[in-house]
Amino acid sequence: MGEFWPVADVLAHLAGRWRVERTVRDLASGDEGSFEGTTLFSPLPEGGLLHEESGTFTWEGVARPAERTLRFLPCGSPGTADVRFADGRPFHHLDLTAGHHVADHPCAADLYRGEFTVRDADHWRSVWRVGGPAKDLVLTTDYAREG
Repeated sequence: MGEFWPVADVLAHLAGRWRVERTVRDLASGDEGSFEGTTLFSPLPEGGLLHEESGTFTWEGVARPAERTLRFLPCGSPGTADVRFADGRPFHHLDLTAGHHVADHPCAADLYRGEFTVRDADHWRSVWRVGGPAKDLVLTTDYAREG
């Protein structure tokens, strides 16, 4: 198989529990942090998946609980999803039919550019590059399916 693993149905593929490991690098200061936890993709009553991430974020040696919630909604074809924040605001489009996708999310003066790569049925990665007047970050997240 090639470098990417195509996904015919993104919502079916993501459903379930994933182990999450993330590194956060501040390119301006050289500081690094990490997140370790889990993400659960569970069915929403109206269709799609609720993405609930929880774990521990460590920055400058200080560990604290962290969580976030997103909604992955059906979008056009089964290989795609409309990703939204918990409050319904748009985040980005996701198309994994080729196993790889790049998405942009402008946020005030910052630009978030995400690259998604599916490696196989049980592993995928997102890399977000965040640039703007006050931010110069790279967030790399590896997901591994749990039993």
